[in-house]
Amino acid sequence: MPSSINNVDEYIHSFPSSTQVLLNQIRSIIKQTVPEAIESINYGMPAYKLKSKPMVYFGAYPKHIGFYATPSGHIEFAKELSKYKQGKGSVQFPLDKPIPFDLIARIVKFRAEMILNNTSN
Repeated sequence: MPSSINNVDEYIHSFPSSTQVLLNQIRSIIKQTVPEAIESINYGMPAYKLKSKPMVYFGAYPKHIGFYATPSGHIEFAKELSKYKQGKGSVQFPLDKPIPFDLIARIVKFRAEMILNNTSN
C-alpha cells in the first residue's frame, strides 16, 4: 500500500475489488452505527474517533482484515472472537471465511457507549 494515502476512499481503492467490498461494508457498519464518529487515516489505516478518543480501526492484509477495537472491545467479546487469530487489541478475520459483520457492529456500538459514558481508555 502506498504511504501517500490520505483518506479512507483512497485506502479502500488500493486493494483488490473483492477486498474493497468487505472494507466498504465494515466502513458502512461503523458510519451507520456511530454517524458522529470522525473518520481519518491513522497508523496507515482507517481510524474512527468519537469525542476525540480512538474507537476502532481496520486494515486489509493479503489474507485477512485486521480489526482493532482497543483491548476493551476485544475483552468484552472474547468468547465470540476466540475462533479468530488475535493480538492485544486486534483480531484477524480471514478473507476466505465470512466476515462477522453483526459482531463488528456490536463491537463498534460497545466502544461508542464506552466512550460516551466516559469509561473508555
